[in-house]
Amino acid sequence: MVYPTGPFDRRVLEQGPDRWLRAQALEVMAAALKAADPAEAVRRHVRREGDLFHVEGEVYDLRRYRRIFVVGAGKGSAPMAEALEEILGERLSGGVLNVKDGYMRPLRRIRVHEARHPVPDERGLAGTREMLALLQDAGPDDLVIAVISGGGSALLVAPAQGVTLADLQCLTDLLLRSGATIGEMNAVRKHLSQVKGGQLARAAAPAMLVALILSDVVGSPLDVIASGPTAPDESTFAEAWAVLERYGLVDQAPPAVVAHLQRGLRGDVPETPKPGDPVLARVTNVIVGSNRLAALAALARAAELGMHTLLLSTFVEGEAREVGRVLAGVAREVAQHDQPLPRPACIVAGGETTVTVRGSGLGGRNQEVA
Repeated sequence: MVYPTGPFDRRVLEQGPDRWLRAQALEVMAAALKAADPAEAVRRHVRREGDLFHVEGEVYDLRRYRRIFVVGAGKGSAPMAEALEEILGERLSGGVLNVKDGYMRPLRRIRVHEARHPVPDERGLAGTREMLALLQDAGPDDLVIAVISGGGSALLVAPAQGVTLADLQCLTDLLLRSGATIGEMNAVRKHLSQVKGGQLARAAAPAMLVALILSDVVGSPLDVIASGPTAPDESTFAEAWAVLERYGLVDQAPPAVVAHLQRGLRGDVPETPKPGDPVLARVTNVIVGSNRLAALAALARAAELGMHTLLLSTFVEGEAREVGRVLAGVAREVAQHDQPLPRPACIVAGGETTVTVRGSGLGGRNQEVA
């Protein structure tokens, strides 16, 4: 929420105060979007100096690695990989990515597959299989760089044994319509997958693995972003089962899903890698961008424009319609009483709201909040 401030072009004001206010708000939003740009996020955290590859304070001597591969998935993963191609140049051996339809970006050394999101499809499955085949060939003298961003959970598709893609599609649709949080959804999906919940890292072992992660999750917990393919998994089969019970999905879920989760509850299926698991010993996870970073950039631009600023929270969750009412209430308080900030004011809130879909709607949390 942004309340107007100067300096401004009087010609804009003559066209109406709403247009002036909109221009200010768009500048603030542009700053937030720039901070979250996937390619720039990688460039801020990664650089190469000759044979030395710097990642967030860690230095990797490229002479020690026979091959360097890039794998990953997500809506922002193609520009992230493109930045790595520029940085690594001829040292990059190849790679495989899955991206959402419409997010294709042709790369020189990395194969990019488009796939469906948020409900997975056969193309995502094929791309993930190609990714796993590449990782199975990687050895201890190889370096694997994973680029993970929002949407990666639906785009990394490798159903657990006995579970089909159709089963996952059905379950994903049920979860999306149930009102379950992203953390709850991912707890279930991790326990029905061969790549989520640290299992992509398991597939890459014993290669050195560096994961560059663009977070779209409140608080940026590594095990939740894209269902944590390279991170130790804190969730369990018991928690996954509890989600189905909580939202009344046990009787609606495909029988193969129910059967697999029950096998996990009995201990007949191995758990996902937990903290301290040896397969994660050569894994480094780096958050290169997040909701909080974008929010802070928005506040900085608002301050440059002469506004009083406040970061309300980057942990906003709940039903989108209810969050919208709260934000509207805060805006009215500023407008009428100059609280919690005097005008001109810019109050920024971030997080991830939930839309419980009713009828034939498709959802859309931002529109619901508005």
